Amino acid sequence: MVELTNSDVRLNQTFGTKEEAIRAAGNLLLEQGYVEESYIESMIKRDALTSTFIGNMVAIPHGTDDSKKAIKKSGIVLLQVPEGVSFDGNEAKVIIGIAGIDGQHMDLLSNIAIVCSEEENVQKLVEAKNEKAIIECFEGSEIA
Repeated sequence: MVELTNSDVRLNQTFGTKEEAIRAAGNLLLEQGYVEESYIESMIKRDALTSTFIGNMVAIPHGTDDSKKAIKKSGIVLLQVPEGVSFDGNEAKVIIGIAGIDGQHMDLLSNIAIVCSEEENVQKLVEAKNEKAIIECFEGSEIA
């Protein structure tokens, strides 16, 4: 189980491009001790292969399969982008960077997808005024 904490969340972020947003998520994963620096470049490569935008104003940037060795421990970070940032023409207002070891990667994606498939939940994430409100959106999932 991965726990989302206040220090994993950044509110009111602004990005000009999806690459800036992905790098910011990667840097926060790095800062939190989840990954090594090389993981950030693999996140950029992964999005170039297939967009990490999943719909409902949410993008989930993560590394390529060969970047697993750059993951120190499983974790997720969340960037709130109220003004949105374009992911190949799709507006993302919630960027969730993930790093998963030992098969946790798919569990993380699935738990995030369940929470973010509800438009009402995504709206709460976009409008949250503090980290606690964001973390509460994931309570009841394997992430909170």
